[in-house]
Amino acid sequence: MPFYAILSRMNTASSPISETTDPFAIIQVKDQIIQKQNQLLDALHGKISLLEEQLAWFKKQIFGQKSERIVADLDRQPLLPELAIADPQAQESEKEKISYERNKVQKNKGGDTISFPDDLPVKRVELDIPESEKFCPESGEPLVCIGHDVSRKLGRSPEQFFIVEYVRPKYASKACPEFGVLSSALPDAVISRCPADESLLSYILTSKYADHLPLYRLVEILQRSKVKISRQTLSKWVITLGTALTPLHEAMKERVLKSGVIFADETPIDLQVQGKSRCQQAYLWIYAGGGGGDPPYRFFEFCLNRNHEHPMKTLKGYQGVLHSDKYGVYEKLAKNDGIIWCPCMAHVRRKFVEAEGGDPELRRHVLRWIRHLFMLERVAWSRKEDERLRIRRELELPIITKMTAAIKNRLLASGLLPKSNFAKALNYYMGLAPYLANYINHADARLDNNVAERGLRPLTIGRKNWLFIGSADSGRSAATILSLVQTCRNLGINPQKYLEDILRRIMSHPAKMIYQLLPDNWLAAKQTLSQS
Repeated sequence: MPFYAILSRMNTASSPISETTDPFAIIQVKDQIIQKQNQLLDALHGKISLLEEQLAWFKKQIFGQKSERIVADLDRQPLLPELAIADPQAQESEKEKISYERNKVQKNKGGDTISFPDDLPVKRVELDIPESEKFCPESGEPLVCIGHDVSRKLGRSPEQFFIVEYVRPKYASKACPEFGVLSSALPDAVISRCPADESLLSYILTSKYADHLPLYRLVEILQRSKVKISRQTLSKWVITLGTALTPLHEAMKERVLKSGVIFADETPIDLQVQGKSRCQQAYLWIYAGGGGGDPPYRFFEFCLNRNHEHPMKTLKGYQGVLHSDKYGVYEKLAKNDGIIWCPCMAHVRRKFVEAEGGDPELRRHVLRWIRHLFMLERVAWSRKEDERLRIRRELELPIITKMTAAIKNRLLASGLLPKSNFAKALNYYMGLAPYLANYINHADARLDNNVAERGLRPLTIGRKNWLFIGSADSGRSAATILSLVQTCRNLGINPQKYLEDILRRIMSHPAKMIYQLLPDNWLAAKQTLSQS
């Protein structure tokens, strides 16, 4: 109750103070009023602090930097003997003068800042002086060519289209006309009677899912070369190609689930529903796997919603390490036998970066400890597996233990605003505390889920260009093609060359050997063939 309302009640005839003359009762009522007023002040103080914290966060989003990097002085104690910085005073007596010679490094003046293959075709342009100037101005004798100055520039011609013309000789027997006509069969095609060659189809898929071009822009690009293909036709081709590549998508999924280490995440995407004016929100999940701490495969899966049933179904029977954020379905999966859940420490750091209005001392310590963990991980990943595990157990585990104890003690203490970002960060950490050290005993596990985060980044860029997916079939085809294209990009493969070759071979390739067409196996086969 506001203080002025309490005073008004005290002045009225119905006030309990005015109705009694007992001094002890009057003192008791005054104490109650003071107690309520103090509670009101405490509540207002907490609300003001929360609003100030929110205002500071909004100002940072608009005017501040978005980086989560926290700049602070390093500890004086070295984290690892290999990282120790020598004391200059201690080495003063060990200095000696050493002289040597080396070739002077030529500074790059900016004249050659690009690189290109040596086997590019050369278009030669002769720049000669006029015939009237090829005489000596004093003697009048003809000038003699003594050499050439050659300047090279990288050029580009417009899109080059060509016609693939299949010529099939027909044979017949003069003596036996009833034998019929014999000719070679056409190559197997993913889209029967399609007027587009696999080279053009692979270009369309690469432009949309690697270069993030929506189909209407692709139509305009083709029209500049006087090639007219409607957007509806391109859309049908993309859906059909995605369906045809589904066996590769399933083979990749099988490899990811058997790898033992998976990085999972999801992102929303708009889905256009027929008969509705507004788009519906669907989701694309990514499962990065295939072996090792930097797995080769980027497996995408399209889902109409974010229900827990989708990852539960995909990861059913999975055995191994699972990296993710704190979405509820991953907490459920963490309780399954055989799954070792490794939550993302980068998400924990983000919570404390945003919690600027809490305990500044503890926040600074937590961010410092997390930074030390990431520094140690960089060193650990440069070593062999046994040395990596030793660094984690001897140096990283004590940091996690100390950080958990400090956060737990702060939560048990009083003075926290329940709705503040700092309190949310502390509770977020403690919800993950039983699992944060799971990566310690697994050499291929990581401290964060950045592998999946980086895998979703190209999709985020594409989503800003083509805005939405036209149908559920388009979503499933997009997931299939994205899985192959983004895996190629991760492995350094030209996705257009890969897709062109795969589209020519997949229809006649044995189903039991479909894994041979996966990007990593395809690359290994190409390298073996080039070396032989």
